[in-house]
Amino acid sequence: MNASSAPSLQRVLGLWSAVAIVIGTVIGSGVFLVPSTMIAQVGSTKILFAVWIVAGLLSLFGALTYAELAAAMPEAGGEYVYLSAAYGPFWGFLYGWTQFWVAKSGSIATLAAGFYTYLTAFIPALGAPILVTPFHIGPHGTRLEIHYGQLVAIGVILLLAAVNYAGVRAGGNVQVFVTAVKLILIGGIIALGLFSRAGDVSHFSQHVASVGGIAGFFAAMVGALWAYDGWNNVSMVSSEIRRPDRNLPRALIFGTAAVLVTYLLVNAAYFYVLSPAQAVQSQRIAAEMMSHLYGRGAAGAVTVAVLISIFAALNGSILSGSRVPYAMARDGLFFHSTAAVHPRFKTPGHSIISLCVWSCVVVLSGWYDDLYNFVIFGSWILYLMTAVSVFVLRRKRPDLPRPYHVIGYPLVPVLFSAVAVLLLVSTFHTRPRESLMGLGLMALGIPFYFYWKRAAVSN
Repeated sequence: MNASSAPSLQRVLGLWSAVAIVIGTVIGSGVFLVPSTMIAQVGSTKILFAVWIVAGLLSLFGALTYAELAAAMPEAGGEYVYLSAAYGPFWGFLYGWTQFWVAKSGSIATLAAGFYTYLTAFIPALGAPILVTPFHIGPHGTRLEIHYGQLVAIGVILLLAAVNYAGVRAGGNVQVFVTAVKLILIGGIIALGLFSRAGDVSHFSQHVASVGGIAGFFAAMVGALWAYDGWNNVSMVSSEIRRPDRNLPRALIFGTAAVLVTYLLVNAAYFYVLSPAQAVQSQRIAAEMMSHLYGRGAAGAVTVAVLISIFAALNGSILSGSRVPYAMARDGLFFHSTAAVHPRFKTPGHSIISLCVWSCVVVLSGWYDDLYNFVIFGSWILYLMTAVSVFVLRRKRPDLPRPYHVIGYPLVPVLFSAVAVLLLVSTFHTRPRESLMGLGLMALGIPFYFYWKRAAVSN
């Protein structure tokens, strides 16, 4: 079958599907967990809100910057496409390699593990081990354990793999539905908190012992940015969005702005009901808020909201992440089979299966949290390079059609890049071992790049 007659991806996702990918992928479990850690780092509710606003504006600046790239190059792969165009295929490959083997697979595995962890609130037996192996290949060199919950996590990944394999429209419809349900439930949590008679506005002026200072602010920023992470995922499915010149910028900007507002309202509800001293003692602040208002039984409602939230983020991650290895393989820089598009469903079926099967392996390994921590430093280097590519491509390819131009150019991409540099410096200072190991994991892909590049040339 020649290239012209081979099946290709179809533009069937509309604006609401694109917005749902942004919101649904970003809002996972982070906003239900990290505020407790953040208040312990900054000590003040006012500073905590400042962190959420700064992190949200940084993400919005990133979305504004990416919007120009996405509208100009609406192809599958997102950052892989932009980095390849600006700096050459080597940098695009490093991004794709890191996404497949560590970042995206680790994110999918972490979300799936979070799903079964919350599910143990209803089914405690899921936390019990089925098998404890004699091999010390688990996290931190521990013996590898297989739990019932890990099998549930694998089942959820494979279920969503099947949904997305059956068509991008099916995956997009699931994303719109579960994101809508998620936002309704989060809206309920916000309303119950903000309109409760048990709240106290004095909580917003109280303090607790904390790390404080610049170190505490940036430590809290890392947590907030983790909660905002994923706003860029919609760019990976650019080749399947209708009218990408209009819908991609709108989805990136509206979706990220909606998340920012949602996070501020959720935190306002948390700290209106709970004092900073109560919040810092809670591992699950949303459940603690509901328990404070209506008793321990009400915490189950939050657990359902978190499960739906994680499910939406997981679906969005699979839908978007599977397009990166497809784009790499299409250029001859990954396993050839992952470039195939299903003749009936018009989806990159082999790429979806490959990513999800590897994510299942990561779930069984228990290494997902460590892998994600290892790759943060390297990933932000590539995010920084992607933002800078707006400047590079304006100079390198001035004739490139740009239906959308960055609002506030050049200030917006400069600010995003500057804060990214500060985060990289802070991350390397606080986690030098993990940062270097992350760079090492990325470097493992270099021999494969030259192998696939030679194979592509010879063909």
